[in-house]
Amino acid sequence: MVVVKPTDVVPSASIKFFGAGTAACIADLITFPLDTAKVRLQGESQKVKGSSAVKYRGVFGTINTMVRTEGARSLYNGLVAGLQRQMSFASVRIGLYDSMKQFYTRGTESAGIVTRLMAGCTTGAMAVAFAQPTDVVKVQGEASISEAMGKGPAVKYRGVFGTIITMVRTEGPLSLYSGLVAGLQRQMSFASVRIGLYDSVKQFYTKGSDHAGIGSRLLAGCTTGGMAVALAQPTDVVKVRFQAQARSNQHARRYCGTIDAYKTIAKEEGIRGLWKGNLSVIDTILRAPI
Repeated sequence: MVVVKPTDVVPSASIKFFGAGTAACIADLITFPLDTAKVRLQGESQKVKGSSAVKYRGVFGTINTMVRTEGARSLYNGLVAGLQRQMSFASVRIGLYDSMKQFYTRGTESAGIVTRLMAGCTTGAMAVAFAQPTDVVKVQGEASISEAMGKGPAVKYRGVFGTIITMVRTEGPLSLYSGLVAGLQRQMSFASVRIGLYDSVKQFYTKGSDHAGIGSRLLAGCTTGGMAVALAQPTDVVKVRFQAQARSNQHARRYCGTIDAYKTIAKEEGIRGLWKGNLSVIDTILRAPI
């Protein structure tokens, strides 16, 4: 009689989807204030010169300023959309990863680094496309767009679906996919580092041993997460700028395209402007093991 151990049972697709989404939501609840501060920092240059908009200094300085001027609840603006984004994004990216890996290996157990990268990039791109509307709504809530950016009276949004309806009515359906190209670039950068280097970093911490405890896996995840942030931060800044810029008949779009956004930010703010909010590496490190 063959005894099947619990660890030998392969979880079903529904369990993978639900487990990945739930874990991502828990991580989001813990790190959301850091993400909100990052978005405020990254979108700061959109403020009109001479306006009375608050200037932020560093991630923790931003948190302190927001609590002092807007109240502690402001750190969780856009939380509902953020949780919906995590549930949809992580469910696709992690839930489909094994299936996509098997697809590329044609069902065999052998999966090299190229196969893992292809599977990670594919599921990452699918997740970005699927979750982009909720990501845009999240950033709209975190940035408090029109009012915080000094562009006149703020557009009043009421809930996630109210925000989606308002954006579609006033800006068109494509507004829900603002920053999609930069988002895909960001995901490709993350996947290349996180998946491509994870096993090597894990072996470094285990000194070549095949046995890796939870501590080694956590260290490897945190290390590659920090490296991924350093590489992908410019794409994240551009993504947020596109998602946060107010677009109406009264205000011209600030950026004409992804390449133009990179060039404009570097020209007006210096190269360092592309790494605004880089202390959000703490946020990514906390999420890394998920």
